Amino acid sequence: MAKIAQVSAKYIIHAEISIDGVVDRPDVIGAIFGQTEGLLGSDLELRELQRSGRIGRIEVNIETKGGKSFGTIIIPSSLDKAETSIVAASLEIIQRIGPCNAKIKVKNIEDVRVSKRQFVVDRAKELLKNLIEAVMPDSQELADEVAYAVRVMEIREYGKERLPAGPAVDESDEIIVVEGRADVLNLLKHGFKNVIAMNGTNVPETIIELSKKKTMTAFVDGDRGGDLIIKELGSVAELDFVTKAPDGKEVEELTKKEIHKALRSRIAFEQAKTELQVAEKNKRSVDKRTPTRDYKDRRAAPPQRAAQPTGKPKQPTTREKEVFGAMLEDLIGTRGAYILDHKLNILGKVPLSELQGTIKSLKSGIYAVVFDGVIDKDILMTAERAYVTFLVAMDSKVKSSGRLAILTSDNL
Repeated sequence: MAKIAQVSAKYIIHAEISIDGVVDRPDVIGAIFGQTEGLLGSDLELRELQRSGRIGRIEVNIETKGGKSFGTIIIPSSLDKAETSIVAASLEIIQRIGPCNAKIKVKNIEDVRVSKRQFVVDRAKELLKNLIEAVMPDSQELADEVAYAVRVMEIREYGKERLPAGPAVDESDEIIVVEGRADVLNLLKHGFKNVIAMNGTNVPETIIELSKKKTMTAFVDGDRGGDLIIKELGSVAELDFVTKAPDGKEVEELTKKEIHKALRSRIAFEQAKTELQVAEKNKRSVDKRTPTRDYKDRRAAPPQRAAQPTGKPKQPTTREKEVFGAMLEDLIGTRGAYILDHKLNILGKVPLSELQGTIKSLKSGIYAVVFDGVIDKDILMTAERAYVTFLVAMDSKVKSSGRLAILTSDNL
């Protein structure tokens, strides 16, 4: 008798069988062939179909429980859909197997090609992913990799302190001073060759000597450490310009666009020095106004006279509240900020990540700032220094201690 493997079939018939008695597997197969014989005509005779290989081997799995038999029947088929369906339906006319009553129910006809097609699609996705990630980098990736390798090879040691530097420090009229070797590598990667690192917070003698001959720009991280380096470098060297990475970022992780933007917005050292002094003065005044005990202690302690603020926060008019509320609703989910003038005109819209830098650069003329976020101490201090009247946000972690008014969605 010919056989057809399930892997070469187009369809597989799945049926369940229940028998009121105990029978064996050969009994079930015999009943299938015997009771369907002559039912469907010579073209769909199961024995002939199996002999010609159009019906595969009939698989029967039987188990007995409580004096009754239960199991499954699996029949692979290479017939077309209609013929396979007819063969499947013919199984359900079987009502007895041996001396026992029986019932066969076809559960489904599986299209083997669908599952094979899905396997092909899933496997193709996996192979393509591996090809993209590990096997075939595109031409741009190859070019970037070669360019990066060449620029890393360009790093050299400069001066008696053997400072990491680019190859163009000697020949350039301007140099960029950064904090460490990783910063030099990142700037070299993006084409800046006139860069040298301090390699620490102490200013090397080589940097001091270079500052006397060349125009020097300090490019530091956007954190408190960057401010300290500016102060240290400015106190011993002839520093000309200062620029910083965006708040919370380091020079070594900046993109090419961020580097260009930072260098274009560099400011004179004297201006940076003044801004640092003002920031420290404001910080000291805020620290003096801030009690050292926590909130619970302040509630439990007897009332004390608070220091008088420099001015009272302005109360928003009805129209201002309406405008602020509408703008705040418009910003929901955008992580953006509107900057407004005294006539409530929008001076600009910026991402929340650039808000503090934008306020610092404008310095004045800002009447209100509306943004999708939470007001914290840093944003509050930046807004106070720029003489902002209203700071509007979804929520606030701090309370205003001066003339600046804080408004949240609850207030509006």
